[in-house]
Amino acid sequence: MTKERVAVAMSGGVDSSVAAALLTEQGYEVVGLTMCFGLADYPGRKPRCCGRQGIEDARRVAHRLGIRHYVLNMRQALEGFVIDDFCSEYLRGRTPNPCVRCNHYLKFGLLLNKALSLGAEYLATGHYARIIRTQDSGPRTQKYRLAKAKDKHKDQSYFLYRLTQGQLRHILFPLGNYTKIEVRALARKFGLSVADKPGSQEICFLPENNYRAFLKSRVKGGLRPGLILDREGKVLGRHQGAAYYTIGQREGLGVALGYPAYVVKINPRAGRIFLGPREEAMAREFLLKSPRFAGLPCRQAGKDFKKKVAVQVKIRYNHKPAAAKLLAHKDKIKVIFKRPQFAVTPGQAAVFYDRNIVLGGGIIDEVLK
Repeated sequence: MTKERVAVAMSGGVDSSVAAALLTEQGYEVVGLTMCFGLADYPGRKPRCCGRQGIEDARRVAHRLGIRHYVLNMRQALEGFVIDDFCSEYLRGRTPNPCVRCNHYLKFGLLLNKALSLGAEYLATGHYARIIRTQDSGPRTQKYRLAKAKDKHKDQSYFLYRLTQGQLRHILFPLGNYTKIEVRALARKFGLSVADKPGSQEICFLPENNYRAFLKSRVKGGLRPGLILDREGKVLGRHQGAAYYTIGQREGLGVALGYPAYVVKINPRAGRIFLGPREEAMAREFLLKSPRFAGLPCRQAGKDFKKKVAVQVKIRYNHKPAAAKLLAHKDKIKVIFKRPQFAVTPGQAAVFYDRNIVLGGGIIDEVLK
């Protein structure tokens, strides 16, 4: 009997390494794929995902497991699909989430296609998420649902809301039913050298995780000083570039107002940053662009939004999902929270949940009130 072939996206970290080990143990023919972005590691800092050290660690794990391992040069794809958008969004006064785009275009776009071209039935990753397969009356009615992981503290379903039905049927998340503690224990059981390796830094292409320094080096001439004001237009100070700020920011403002002040509005064209108390950084309604509905066609999902639909909405990765209603608004979705939420930020992803199931999501486009 021919074994099913699975390509595993191996970053050199403990999670993807254990994913490969679990699938090998389960009897799959496993092939390791590592994306190379040409990124250097920094001594004393967290390792980069797919950095040079990560590639070497992935090779060692693949050798330990006795599986084939390939390194794919994706530097150009990272630049075109992720980094260019990252810079342009900040210059527009928005706060992007590059991990969402990396998953969409690189891992489950280019890398998934590469896996399938190698004869693999699945691409597996070390994401903490689950795929639930339901079957009503036959193979043609099979549906795939993206769900939260067992480990709620490590759940990464937020970053995966763009996955389609066609993609979900070819994806495996072997760690979905494990906690991080259990994964490290498994790494030791399998004798993997990365068992105690620290987690990678949040955004792989940022030197020392400093986005301001990165922007300054990439968009010379695109950053210009401007005014810091309150909502009444009173000048409070000056800044060195609107792209250095994000909605809800409190630290590094260089302004003392006698009360905790937050960035409540950014006008990049005028080069102005507006500050105010925390209550001015709260919002109940916003518009969402480029909506996706957990793999369901927008025309089909749109039928469900002629009337308000109650969901839980997460407006950033570390945000606790809050009760809200969705309503169709031309080619966008209006999100109306039951209670105002802090720092609803254009550029960030907003993801809809029904308990543990991901219903869909989109990009926050405009805050209404």
